[in-house]
Amino acid sequence: MKKLVQDFPLQLQEAIIIGKNYRFIAEGKEFNNVLVTGLGGSGIGGSIVQNYVFDKLKVPFSVNKDYSLPAYINKHSLVIVCSYSGNTEETLMAMKEAMKRKATIVCVTSGGTVADIATKKKFDCILVPAGMPPRSCLGYSLVQLLYILGHFNLINNSFEGEIKKAIKTMKDNESDTQKKALAIAKKINGKLPIIYSAGHFEGVATRFRQQINENSKVLGWNAVIPEMNHNELVGWRHKSEDKAVILLRSKDDFDRVQTRMEINKKIIKKYTSTIVEITTDAKSYWEQAFYLIHLTDWISVQLAEINNTDSTEVKVIDFLKNSLAKV
Repeated sequence: MKKLVQDFPLQLQEAIIIGKNYRFIAEGKEFNNVLVTGLGGSGIGGSIVQNYVFDKLKVPFSVNKDYSLPAYINKHSLVIVCSYSGNTEETLMAMKEAMKRKATIVCVTSGGTVADIATKKKFDCILVPAGMPPRSCLGYSLVQLLYILGHFNLINNSFEGEIKKAIKTMKDNESDTQKKALAIAKKINGKLPIIYSAGHFEGVATRFRQQINENSKVLGWNAVIPEMNHNELVGWRHKSEDKAVILLRSKDDFDRVQTRMEINKKIIKKYTSTIVEITTDAKSYWEQAFYLIHLTDWISVQLAEINNTDSTEVKVIDFLKNSLAKV
């Protein structure tokens, strides 16, 4: 897993090549809505892209992480089916429902049943390299989502330049990133991680929490400011030194959110002394997002290593899938 995390910038480079070289079957058309359907490591890219397009897309963009689809999906919808293995049962059921409703379907996968269906039905299907844990292939799937939106003229191609700059920055600062990640991992080790961010980094924060779950084998949660100020903040009422708060921040956080974060720190410090701030001053959204993703991925594997934990192993998920296969 450490090697996969280290190679994340190279993965993004390859993802750009895949996206630029793919030749679409479906021609450009107008849609009333866009939906990405996928779960886990295959679906989190959709959540991050959803944050990115929040103030860019002129039609609703949603992410589906279930067996069924929203009632509004129809022939005027673009449904992006994202399953790394191509065999995710929830995603396959949602895909078949999208087919029944005659939505335009584009697939992102490494193969499996999703690719087989796409070939048979002549759906667009962008293939990414196979053989890795889905959570380690975020770069492949996320970048393809952007190229799909670009193909249908839903966004412009400015993301490409931003990602290339992010790649260079990550490569230039790899050693410092690993050192910083190790220091943070040591600081939060043995504590329950609680991750807070502004709304535009909710997907990034969720990704961090999921990486801690899968790589570090540690529970945790994440929430968004300002929403958590209207509920969760009240839960900070008792001394809790077994908890570690991690704030993901950037210079582009809305000014009132930045003010709220400062006030939140004063409140939370009464109950835990472990508050870590991870701040990016990069210029663009994707430079900021990929910096945070790369650093927090490293934190998750460093945390696993500190505790002699196999960051690749997910036996409990394998057990769940095998059990479901028998039903």
